[in-house]
Amino acid sequence: MNKPMIGVLPLYDTDKKSYWMLPDYMKAIEASGGIPVMLPLTADEDTITTLATTFDGFLFTGGQDVNPELYGEQMQSVCGELCIERDRMEAVLFEKVIALGKPAFGICRGLQLFNAILGGTLYQDIPTAFDAEQKITHQQKPPYTNLVHSVHIEKHNLLHDILQTDQIRVNSYHHQGIKTLSDQLVAAAIAEDGLIESVVMPGCSFVLAVQWHPEYSYAVDEYSQQLFTAFVGACCSARFNSPMQDITA
Repeated sequence: MNKPMIGVLPLYDTDKKSYWMLPDYMKAIEASGGIPVMLPLTADEDTITTLATTFDGFLFTGGQDVNPELYGEQMQSVCGELCIERDRMEAVLFEKVIALGKPAFGICRGLQLFNAILGGTLYQDIPTAFDAEQKITHQQKPPYTNLVHSVHIEKHNLLHDILQTDQIRVNSYHHQGIKTLSDQLVAAAIAEDGLIESVVMPGCSFVLAVQWHPEYSYAVDEYSQQLFTAFVGACCSARFNSPMQDITA
C-alpha cells in the first residue's frame, strides 16, 4: 500500500464530551491521495509516542482557543473556550513529530498552537487586542468557501515553493492570531493588516501552518488543493524515507 497514513487531531465537543471531525479535513486528504485517520485524545505519553512513530504525517486541526498558559499569559475575558486535553496532547505530539522529522500541517488553531509551543505569543482576541491600520475580515460568515481577503506570500520559504505566487485570496474564520512570532518559525504569509497568516519551521522538510481554512475551499480553489497535495506528498516521502528514531527518552 503506497498511500500515506495521516493522523488527524480530533475536535472535541465540551458539552457532549465527545470527539468529532469535520469531513472536509478528511476529504481533502483523501482527494490528495492520503488516508486520514482521526486520532484518539490522550495524555498517555507511550500512546502518543506510538502514534508519532506509526503515522506518516499529522494534520493539526482547528478548534478551541489555545490555553494562554502555554505562552505565559493569564486568560482574559475575551479568550474563548479552551480544551486543556488537546493542548496537552498536541504539545507532546508536536515535539515528537519534529524529533522524527515527519510532516506537520497546522490549520487555524494549528498555526497558533505551533507558535505557542515554540515560545511565541498570541492575541487572545483580535478585535480587541490587534491594533491594525487596515481592518479586514478575520471572522467571515458562511459560506466558508468564499475567499474574503488577500495575503502576501513571502519569498524563499516552503509556502512560496508550493504555491509559486506572491499573493492569494483566502477564507478566514478566527478570533485569535500570532502576536509575537516564535524565533523558531518564519512568517510565510502576511495579511493586508499585518497579521501573520502562515508560518514555516526552517530546517524541517514540512512543518507548515496557515491561519485560513483550505479544507473548506480545497474543492473550489487551486491554491488550497496545492497545499493538501504538497502535504500528502511530503507524508508519502516520509513513509519511505524517514529513518526510525528512539524518541521514548
